[in-house]
Parts: sequence; C-alpha cells; structure tokens
Amino acid sequence: MRRMTTLAAVAVVALGSGIVGTGAPGMGSVAQAEPGGCLKYGAAGAVGGHVVHHGVIGALGGCVTGMYRRHVYRKEAKQKAALYDKEHPGAKGTYEEKATAYDVEHSTEPGKMNAGTPLGNASGQPNTPAQGQSPAAGQDETHF
Repeated sequence: MRRMTTLAAVAVVALGSGIVGTGAPGMGSVAQAEPGGCLKYGAAGAVGGHVVHHGVIGALGGCVTGMYRRHVYRKEAKQKAALYDKEHPGAKGTYEEKATAYDVEHSTEPGKMNAGTPLGNASGQPNTPAQGQSPAAGQDETHF
C-alpha cells in the first residue's frame, strides 16, 4: 500500500512539473491559462457538498459548472480570434494566441468581450444609426 501511494505521488509530481508531457520530445507539456474545468470545480463542489453531507451531488454540480465555464471561455476566445482575423487577414497562430493578441490590442480582459461597451455590441462602436438614417421610432441613439 505504501509503495502504491509513493508511486502515485511521484506520478503527480512528474506530470505537474512537466518532466513527463505530451508535447515535443524532451519538452514538458504547456499549461493553458483557462478557467477551472471539471476537476477543479468538481473538487470545490465536493468540499462544499461534503459540508452539507452531499459530497457526490456537489462534485457533480461543480463538474458541470466547470465544464460550462470552460465552454464559455473557449467560445469567447474563438469569437475574439475571428475578430482578430478580420483586422489582420492572413495572421497565423492558434485561436488562443489570436484571442490573447486581441485582448492586448483592444485592452480587454479574458472573460469580457469588450471593455466598457454595452452588451450586444461586439464592434466596440457606439450604437448609432448609419449616416443619413434616423433612429427607429421611440428609440434613443444610445441603449443600455
């Protein structure tokens, strides 16, 4: 039993430190800066559920929440990469790299599509009608 525990601890340290990885030969794996996921949120849910004597239900709820949060993060990163491609045709790189470059150029934060703009306006431009057109009846030029 002690030997199995020691081997498991060594495996965790080796995987966590990048000694063993799935990257190029001789290189450790590269960690991505993404929100939680099933394991992280599941562990937190299990601890919270354990407090109220529902550890398994808490772990399941945390896992589902973590998967959803990561899905939303990746979806937004792909949208930012598409906007970056429109601004820089022919740019190479993964969608994560393009999303990071978009964040740097537009002073946005991961998790927020645009800094300080109303929802539903991904271009960053104010909500004004095209030149020569008037706003729709009963609507002002700005929406909140």
